[in-house]
Amino acid sequence: MTVPRKILEQIKQLIPPLDGSLHKGQSGRVGVLGGALDYTGAPFFAAISALRFGADLSHNIRVFITLYCFDINANYTSSPEDELKSLFTRLHVLVIGPGLGREPYMQRFASLALSIAKSQNMFLVLDADGLFLLNQDPSLIKGYTRAVVTPNVVEFKRLSEKLGVDAKDKDSAVKVSEALGGVTVLQKGKEDVIATHTESAQDIVNVDVEGGMKRCGGQGDILSGTVGTLMAWGKCYEEGAFGDRQIPPSRIPFLSAIGASMVTRTASRRAYFKEGRGVVTQDMLPEIGKSFSEVFGEEAQGQDRGRL
Repeated sequence: MTVPRKILEQIKQLIPPLDGSLHKGQSGRVGVLGGALDYTGAPFFAAISALRFGADLSHNIRVFITLYCFDINANYTSSPEDELKSLFTRLHVLVIGPGLGREPYMQRFASLALSIAKSQNMFLVLDADGLFLLNQDPSLIKGYTRAVVTPNVVEFKRLSEKLGVDAKDKDSAVKVSEALGGVTVLQKGKEDVIATHTESAQDIVNVDVEGGMKRCGGQGDILSGTVGTLMAWGKCYEEGAFGDRQIPPSRIPFLSAIGASMVTRTASRRAYFKEGRGVVTQDMLPEIGKSFSEVFGEEAQGQDRGRL
């Protein structure tokens, strides 16, 4: 189904104006926690995609994992928890999972970061091995409605089974959201399904925007970075940096997942059109800004049409 115009207009309200009225950081500060020794590309794609989408700042938190988990911390007087608490006060959203790895020390660190982020009321995105963490203990995120999970087909099946939901059920995404206590679900597939279910409301949207014919590795990392940016904008919007705050904070994860899905799928299509079977994730990066304009209009990019 085509995304309703009303929802598109709501997403546009979360987009910061490019009119010189905001200072650095008020267009989003995104943290990406991931990047085990064997997986350095995934956090890069998530972080650079956040910037290409329009975030002001993007932090890769892999350095903390390296320092603390291998005891190379002789020059540091504070604990990992203190360092993360300090860093998170400067961020609007935390993306957990791209290239995180499943080693116990990485998963423990991610669990700690998740707990701190929740205590600071941050928006959260869980992807890739962040979903593996969730599968081990769904209570880590249950009821925290300021979060989005982004499972692919295999990840969604595992998560559904863990939560006692039939993945083949036509309403499975809604039921997974309900089982997680209202966490927004972005179920990736031929069409992306975005669903949320709380005691007071239920929403579901199928994003059928045309994507590329090849699903190259790394596209999910781009999606998690773009979801993160929209949620970071939502945090700035919530804090009154811009806009009139007509959108309730509880709706920001749902809207962010829809908008990011539309732009990522468009970038995939544009990159595939140029490169065909040889397309790689790197080819999508230059298409993110153009895809943003295609989805939301050039005015949303702050472009002066009279000067183009």
